[in-house]
Amino acid sequence: MSLLHRIALTYVKNIGPTLAKCLVAHFGDAENIFSAPAGKLLKVPGIGEKTVSQLDFDVALKKAEDELKFIERNSIDVIFYTDSKYPKRLKNCTDSPVLLYSRGNADLNSQHIVSIVGTRNATEYGKQLCRQLIEELQPYNILVVSGLALGIDVAVHKECLKQNVPTVGIVGHGLDRMYPAQHRATAEKMLENGGLLTEYPSGTIPDRENFPQRNRIVAGIAEATIVVEASIKGGALITAEIANSYNRDVFAFPGRLGDEFSEGCNFLIRNNKAQLLTCTADLAYSMGWEKGENAKLVIEQYVLPFDLSSDESVIFNFIKENKVPLAIDDLSIKTSMPTSKLAMNLLNMEMQGYIRSLPGKTYCIS
Repeated sequence: MSLLHRIALTYVKNIGPTLAKCLVAHFGDAENIFSAPAGKLLKVPGIGEKTVSQLDFDVALKKAEDELKFIERNSIDVIFYTDSKYPKRLKNCTDSPVLLYSRGNADLNSQHIVSIVGTRNATEYGKQLCRQLIEELQPYNILVVSGLALGIDVAVHKECLKQNVPTVGIVGHGLDRMYPAQHRATAEKMLENGGLLTEYPSGTIPDRENFPQRNRIVAGIAEATIVVEASIKGGALITAEIANSYNRDVFAFPGRLGDEFSEGCNFLIRNNKAQLLTCTADLAYSMGWEKGENAKLVIEQYVLPFDLSSDESVIFNFIKENKVPLAIDDLSIKTSMPTSKLAMNLLNMEMQGYIRSLPGKTYCIS
């Protein structure tokens, strides 16, 4: 398996990630592609005569040779999409990169990975949410991903460093530089517990068009994406949209009406593009995460509140015994209670703090 040819494949003109994967699937490995005659290349779906006539294999191999020297000098790990180290969640995305460049010691297939994104104009409210979120995520043995941008992104990375939570910055340029430059010290510290990741080779500058591309990795590598603060336009909402397109969970913290940098979060929640997030317990419950062996024990030993009515006690028991949140229609069937009467009881129990309502009109124990 030639690393040189794998790198060269990403330099070939008019060959993007999808077509590159088709070529590898057809020929078995990148090296075989470069020695294949035109007739065999034309048999690959998506490859036409115009594409074959423009293939610049010699130029691509020369660029790859230079990149290989840079990689060896700087101890950069190259991860091809067929490698076991390639992030499995990202691999499931049709437009995932063929190849990734990595520095650091992060396990990109950690059991729990979340992406946390937000505005470049973070407020004190947003920074406080980052502190609280990372602190509460720590017991779940989680890897936190963000984009090392100004504002919420770098606040997330810094909090992870403070609280010893592994964190990876996904950048929109080569690993021969850092953008923005003032985050270089933070990035260097991240290499000790996490790292840096990019699909771009050295020499790639942080062009504007690279960042939406970068955002698909931020969304695709994680189980869930959390939007802390965001305006109605910007990279955070793009990342949330991409995560939704990958059928990943998206969460957003609500903000005060009229606040510019909460408009994006409120928009996502209002349009059912993100679940409302008020605390880490909401996230953990929705994702089915547990801190440890004691988590189940707490649920099993829950004492029935003494001031519930007989109807409310029946509802409470059904919700408590179910391992996932129950929808109001399911509760109506289980309790043989009319929906109107059930809704009143549920509202009363929620007001007393015994249960919580979740997106989709489902309910769980508080």
